Amino acid sequence: MKKYKFYFLIGSQHLYGDDTLKEVDAHAKIMADGFNSDPVIPCTVEVLPCVTTSKAIENAVIAANNDPMCAGIITWMHTFSPSKMWISGISKMMKPYLHLNTQFNRDIPWDTIDMDFMNLNQSAHGDREHGYIGTRMGARRKVIAGHWEDSQFRLEIASWMRAAVGVFESRRTRVLRISDNMRSVAVTDGDKVEAQMKLGWEIEHYGVGDIISELGKVTDEEIDALMKEYEEKYVIATDNTGAVRYQAKEEIAIKKFMDERGFTAFHTNFEDLQGLRQLPGLAAQDLMAKGYGFGAEGDWKVAAMTRILKAMTADMTGGTAFMEDYTYHFEPGNEMIMGAHMLEVCPTIAATKPEIKVFPLGIGDREDPARLVFRSKPGSAIVVSLVDMGDGLRMIVNDVECVEQVNDTPNLPVSAVLWKPLPCLKTSAEAWIYAGAAHHSVLSYDVTAEMMRDFANILGIEFVYINKDTEISSFVKELQLNDIIRKLK
Repeated sequence: MKKYKFYFLIGSQHLYGDDTLKEVDAHAKIMADGFNSDPVIPCTVEVLPCVTTSKAIENAVIAANNDPMCAGIITWMHTFSPSKMWISGISKMMKPYLHLNTQFNRDIPWDTIDMDFMNLNQSAHGDREHGYIGTRMGARRKVIAGHWEDSQFRLEIASWMRAAVGVFESRRTRVLRISDNMRSVAVTDGDKVEAQMKLGWEIEHYGVGDIISELGKVTDEEIDALMKEYEEKYVIATDNTGAVRYQAKEEIAIKKFMDERGFTAFHTNFEDLQGLRQLPGLAAQDLMAKGYGFGAEGDWKVAAMTRILKAMTADMTGGTAFMEDYTYHFEPGNEMIMGAHMLEVCPTIAATKPEIKVFPLGIGDREDPARLVFRSKPGSAIVVSLVDMGDGLRMIVNDVECVEQVNDTPNLPVSAVLWKPLPCLKTSAEAWIYAGAAHHSVLSYDVTAEMMRDFANILGIEFVYINKDTEISSFVKELQLNDIIRKLK
């Protein structure tokens, strides 16, 4: 994550003299060093000399825009920085924008405070001047207030940084569509032009024959090497090694095809396998574990979102996976959802070492595919769905509590997650359906709803949140208001 840079722009002016500006720069460096040495802060903060003129601000913003590894701009007004100086720079901002309302010193130095101190430490009103111009210009930004050494303040910075990294990777996301959308399914389809305009996604179709052609180039030596990886990471719990080797062959072919063309996510479609002997199962799962996005049945939106959430949390270990609402458990007082898919759930969410097994698959009309089978870990998580409303994109996030699966499912050889959605299954399901959220989603133990709210805000897409405080009538009114706002844009 340290490869992503955030430019730290400190506002001031020449009114207070060069000595004050030198002190401003010295304080800013101390703060940046503090952020960079804190393991909570995932990315690199690069401090620039304090900006005191409109031209200096504009140049700093342009430099951030042009830096290919700059994921965002952080501003802070150490002293009073007249905000008309910021108009040109803010109008040119193309990177996510965080405004820190902080102060170098934590406490008022009661015994020594004088006008020199007051002239230097003016964040209390300097940041309000800066805030006005951001609001007046309608800038999409995050505002975080607090002392820069406070742990909660830094956690909030870290959370926003991850959202900004998600935006950075979103704008570089290329989705490989292997075949098309599952026939007659609505929610997995959508406007690819809108997705590219809003989210930066390049979504390209290739035929199954293109993958089959790549399959023919895979060597036994390459398969042997990947089989050794499988043996190290997973338990091979089948005697049908031929099926496992074929999945390895599919993984190698798909990965090569993506890497050579810059794709970071892909989808398959069991209705269109042509000459493929197996639907990719283990192949898709292991590619997700390596950071690629995946969607089943032609769902390019969930494939891209899986990739983005994985990129936001590349240094975290909770896990993120493509998911589908599979079936309900309506036991009174213990209502749950089982999330799963016929083959393709990412092993990063497994509670124990996943097993490679081979079982028949009732759809696709091909050979029995190898897949990873496991139960997921307990813990707090979110599920995320992105849908196309026809006149804009809507992101729906639900807080969930994943629980241990204590019951065996000997006749269901899939990787599964049990979760209790907040506030309860009844309210969550009703809200999810009213919002038009999909049956496919991304489940993450690492990403938070606040990160996704910031991600949506940066990109200007609608965000709705199902959580412990959700009440259906209020939620529906929020959706109605959002519909009006979206149609007015």
